[in-house]
Amino acid sequence: MTHGDAFSGRVGCGSRPAVVVVDMVRAYFDDGGPLQLPSRTAVDACASLVDAARAGGHPVVWTVVRYGPDAGDAGWFVHKVPALRHFAEGAPGGWGDVVAPLAPAPEETVVVKQYASAFFATSLASTLLARGVDTVVVCGVSTSGCVRASATDALQHGFRPLVVREACADRSAALHENNLVDLDAKYADVVDLAEARARLGGPDGDCGGAPRPS
Repeated sequence: MTHGDAFSGRVGCGSRPAVVVVDMVRAYFDDGGPLQLPSRTAVDACASLVDAARAGGHPVVWTVVRYGPDAGDAGWFVHKVPALRHFAEGAPGGWGDVVAPLAPAPEETVVVKQYASAFFATSLASTLLARGVDTVVVCGVSTSGCVRASATDALQHGFRPLVVREACADRSAALHENNLVDLDAKYADVVDLAEARARLGGPDGDCGGAPRPS
């Protein structure tokens, strides 16, 4: 049995994109990090994507995970992933800080979340809608977790989700690739960094040329 045209349609890119940078924090990339991934290449790719968005005049929104001092607002999530306690208020190490050289600009929104999706119980959807955004370009970590959940929820909130292959990362290459395949089949358009940059970069791109709403 074959699925034919049942999967992998295209949502495309609207005229008002925003880049959402998901949880690009020190815990995943700095030596000794409690969630350290095997490669830092996604950091450079995210930086390139953010540069293109800023140059094109498109919003950039960042997410971080934060909990109260006892991580009581993490619910059962912190029992499933005990390393999340490193994101509690007052936890040593500063692992929840955005990893260098990435840094939100003063005018860019930082959304604080407690669970995987950048949309769950946060102001993200309202923030994007108020800016007139119709397309969410997702980068960050991890591909199988917060990126996947955020891209899926973007679709469910009525945005066109694009996931940038090189600008995401996971605990293994297999997890990364398998989840990209499934995202592209059902929930988002998975695109290469060069394509995403071209779409953000100007009037010739699918997403380019639209002014920001005031």
